Amino acid sequence: MVLRQSREASWKAFGKKIRFYAPSFIQYENRSYRAPSFAFPSISITGNACSLGCKHCRGKVLETMIPATNPEELLSLCRELSAKGISGCLISGGCLPDGSVPLDPFVEAMSRIKKDLGLTVAVHTGIIGKETAKKLAGAGVDVALIDVIGSDETIREIYRLNVTVGDYEDSLRALEAAKIPFVPHLIVGLHYGKLLGESRALDMIARHTPNGLVIIALIPLRGTPLHDAPAPEPSDVARVIAEARLKMPGTPLALGCMRPKGMHRALTDVLAVEAGVNGIAFPAEEAIRRAETFGLETSFLPICCSQIFEDFRRGTFTLSRTH
Repeated sequence: MVLRQSREASWKAFGKKIRFYAPSFIQYENRSYRAPSFAFPSISITGNACSLGCKHCRGKVLETMIPATNPEELLSLCRELSAKGISGCLISGGCLPDGSVPLDPFVEAMSRIKKDLGLTVAVHTGIIGKETAKKLAGAGVDVALIDVIGSDETIREIYRLNVTVGDYEDSLRALEAAKIPFVPHLIVGLHYGKLLGESRALDMIARHTPNGLVIIALIPLRGTPLHDAPAPEPSDVARVIAEARLKMPGTPLALGCMRPKGMHRALTDVLAVEAGVNGIAFPAEEAIRRAETFGLETSFLPICCSQIFEDFRRGTFTLSRTH
């Protein structure tokens, strides 16, 4: 019942459309679309280094990114990638002990990437203060991404970080005050596969008018302390999507790339479509077929799903490949 309510609210606000995303850090192909191999790469400004050693990651995610650990290297890399035809990039990295990503030394390089190369720049911030948020806005960054946690226990247990839920809300407040587009990410089941704090995180996000919201789910990665933890149930992911829609009826919602694969992903993606999600990264074939049974207008783009808010801001899908 709640999925239908969420779906109907989504269609009322955004129409019967869904966008599928396939950024190039994962090879993706289905029966109707093959993503280009190099279009929207992820770059780590800390290489594989992260001070936190979070239980769910231990730097494994950073290993999938291209390293560029000083401003000159970042600018040179983006020039090289731009010449190869990329449309933009995600600039991310590991965290410092306070939960922030060390972005300040790279702000001028980001400004050059925007002005000289015209690339779309998405930045993963971690905990962020007002001054850094203002600098990112001044550099012309297109969107700031931030994982938001709604449980102090999860922050201590999983992130091993000495901050509170209030620090995440302060970060949202800083991004909002800087008038930089921001798209929070919510990790379902981060607390050992269980729901803890997701509703509180949604309430917090809803207070700060995000440009979009990305829902992701815990992947129990090999080589991490959570490798034996259960993944959250697909139905839990769908319920969080529905709750997000009902709390933020005018906010574009996407199901992000970080979620379990296989049958878990197939079921999660189908339920996400049934909940009225506006976009899915690397969708399972089953989700594409479910969207078709609903008569949705579908389209694909080889970019980060955080860009979904731009589609709805423009009110058009004209830049996408529709089938």
